[in-house]
Amino acid sequence: MPDSTKSAKLTIDGDSYELPMFSPTAGPDVIDIRKLYAQAGVFTYDPGYTSTASCDSTITFIDGDKGELLHRGYPIDQLAEKSHYLEVCYLLLYGELPSAAQLEDFENRVTMHTMLHEQMQNFFRGFRRDAHPMAIMVGVVGAMSAFYHDSTDISDPWQREVASIRLIAKMPTIAAWAYKYSIGQPFVYPRNDLDYASNFLRMCFAVPAEEYQVNPILSRAMDRIFTLHADHEQNASTSTVRLASSSGANPFACIAAGIACLWGPAHGGANQACLEMLKQIGEVENIPDYIERAKDKNDPFRLMGFGHRVYKNFDPRAKVMKQSADEVLELLGVENNKILQVAKELERIALSDDYFAEKKLFPNVDFYSGIILEAMGFPTSMFTPIFAVSRTVGWISQWKEMIADPQMKIGRPRQLYLGATERDYVDIENR
Repeated sequence: MPDSTKSAKLTIDGDSYELPMFSPTAGPDVIDIRKLYAQAGVFTYDPGYTSTASCDSTITFIDGDKGELLHRGYPIDQLAEKSHYLEVCYLLLYGELPSAAQLEDFENRVTMHTMLHEQMQNFFRGFRRDAHPMAIMVGVVGAMSAFYHDSTDISDPWQREVASIRLIAKMPTIAAWAYKYSIGQPFVYPRNDLDYASNFLRMCFAVPAEEYQVNPILSRAMDRIFTLHADHEQNASTSTVRLASSSGANPFACIAAGIACLWGPAHGGANQACLEMLKQIGEVENIPDYIERAKDKNDPFRLMGFGHRVYKNFDPRAKVMKQSADEVLELLGVENNKILQVAKELERIALSDDYFAEKKLFPNVDFYSGIILEAMGFPTSMFTPIFAVSRTVGWISQWKEMIADPQMKIGRPRQLYLGATERDYVDIENR
């Protein structure tokens, strides 16, 4: 924590309290209230923690007004255009872009850990066939601590490193196997001669009956989806991982907690909600009616995949994702897919309609990633698991940063209690 050079004055019932203020390298100043309860006997009230900095971090910075997302200072659009997912993983984990030798070593370490313990197949087969892939992922990732005892001691930096590599490497295998299990197909093992994204696609779509060749355009699009969702500052799932970690829980349990939080439709289900909206519209000729409904404040219908709660101007990830979406649709076509036809026409109208421009309701990363995943053949139930694969490195980077922080203490939010005050117990006969 930097030294305080400014302060804020808080007056309560005539008594004044001096509160230190800290200035970040980017973003708004923060007021340090850690001693407020001890000094003044009051709590602050901030449901959702929307005005509270829960930690200091050097990993990711977002400026929603400017449409800016930086990983270790590098703009996300530059990383997505010029880099690839595992290089971004290295950047998030270690703070700097790797040299060629460092990247080769890192990629090799990840590749050597992609296989799952063979007994873990029994976990998948214990679920019902119609289990949601996210339910399977929560269970299997949490169970990893029962198999990898040599990487659960969070006080050991080397064990933290091993756990980090294992989670990044095995998450695509877990997600792909969850998908294979849900559709009744045999598990496909990872191959060491394929890159990260290609390996994932092969594990999802290959079958023993024939050889599967990964199309490089699809692999690149998949890699960009991973890259553009790698980390997003202190969001709900990242804060969940940090809160679970603050108790000293093992890394696999903490990441499983993050997956459980991501499963919520208000967080990880945005691209799934977008596809469900496109299915609701159904036909291209229905779009004008739904556009008018979206403009009507009294109509409950909302255009999903347009605008962003954080980015008030534009989503910096959307430009790169649009490029990949165009490439994928050109390769696979939209002629036989009404959902994709609706998506393309809706995008065209939204980008040319003054209403959307004035409201800054531009297509966001979830709109384009949903289109890509639909075109590739993924069911909507797999959209959030793919998000979890992408975000694993962000969760781990935040977890490692927190564990190494000397200021770390167990999370213990306060409350504004509005229940009954102390009452005397009344025997049941007298009630």
